[in-house]
Order: sequence, then C-alpha cells, then structure tokens
Amino acid sequence: MSEAKSILVTGSSRGIGRAAALRLARDGYHLVVHGRKAGSAGETAATIRAAGGSARELHFDVADRAESLAALEADLEKHCAYYGVVCNAGVTADAPFPGMSGEEWDTVIRTDLDSFYNVLRPLVMPMIQRREPGRIVTIASVSGLMGNRGQANYAAAKAGVIAATKSLALELGKRKITVNCVAPGLIGTDMVREEVLEKLVEMIPLQRAGAPEEVAGLIAFLMSDEASYITRQVFAVDGGLSS
Repeated sequence: MSEAKSILVTGSSRGIGRAAALRLARDGYHLVVHGRKAGSAGETAATIRAAGGSARELHFDVADRAESLAALEADLEKHCAYYGVVCNAGVTADAPFPGMSGEEWDTVIRTDLDSFYNVLRPLVMPMIQRREPGRIVTIASVSGLMGNRGQANYAAAKAGVIAATKSLALELGKRKITVNCVAPGLIGTDMVREEVLEKLVEMIPLQRAGAPEEVAGLIAFLMSDEASYITRQVFAVDGGLSS
C-alpha cells in the first residue's frame, strides 16, 4: 500500500496508540507514528519496519497549536495528505475537584480536547482535496460518557471530543470522510495504576480490564473499507461498564 494510504496515529509511542499503529501497519497502511519528543515513537516505528511494514516518525506537542501546525504542514508539504488520522494522544491528572489545581485542569483540557483542533484543523482540508474516501477516529473515554470521580477535567475533555467528533462527522459526510469515536473503558496500560485496576474490575460485567490490542482491533475496522457506511458513532470498548 502506497503513502496515499498513510495514517497518522498521535501518541503512538505506547498503550492504545502503539497497539493501533502496529495493527494498522500489519493491515498494510503506511504509518506516521507520533510522539511529543524526538525519538519517543522510534521504538514503534522500528517494530513496524522490522515486521516488514512502513513507517515514518513525526514529533510535536499536540497541546501546542503553533508547534502542531508547523510540524503537520511540513509533513504534508513533503508527503501526500493522509488517508486517515487516529487522534489518540492524551494525558490524565486526576484529583478531587475541590483540590484540583488550575494546572491540572488546563493540562488535560489542552492536551485531550484542544488537540482535536490542533491536529485535525491542518489536516481536514488536505484530506478533502484528495477527493477520495478518508477516515478519522478520535479516542475518548467512558469517562466522557459517564463522568468519573476525580476526573472532572478528563471527563470534560473527553465529552468535548465526543461532541466535536459528531459535529465534524456531519460536515465531512458528503466528502466521504467518516468520523467516529472510540471510548475505551478500563484498559491495561501504564496510564492506569495497579490499585485502580483491581478496584474497578469489580464494576465491569466482564470482570477484567481490556487490552490495548482489543481497542486497536476496532480502530482498524473503522479505518477499513468495510466501515465506509459508519460515521458519527461512539463505540464503547469497556467490558459492559457503560451499558
């Protein structure tokens, strides 16, 4: 598959983003792997190439609008417009709301919500100008659907991502660009502390945490030709937690 079928996965150095990048590379796409710092996604890119896939690296802070724009415009100038984008990069800064600092609020909102604009705004028009089908998948969270104790900042950001995703899907539908949202629940990544895992598993009907690869499987489907009639949807991958 040529670079005309390239996919950017933000935050692909670890966790869900890394699993998604590896799975999409296995499906034959050219991957643009992303990390905030130079070299941070290098291991993901190396793994893809070692398995016979194709990948290049891109580095910028998704919370920084100017830095995101510069990096993405430079990449587009050198390469063709992306077929797909997975907006995955995000952070948490949990705290009870009365004790939540302004920095904890701002960091999460800027990284998890503002990044929707910072990443997609430079990329949407080039995707439209391809005049071919395209795919956008955003990564939210069941916290954005249900709320969660100690996560007012994170829940607000992810709820915003869900609403923005639905709005963008309406705008891009006539361009044959689908826009969907995946909302993971408790997934076993290094963002989740072990004591939190043990406590929350009891609330999940399937009685276990999910694996990043299980989320990646859904992302891969939404990027495929088979998902061409699916848009403006939110898919929870949470073992039944939010149902």
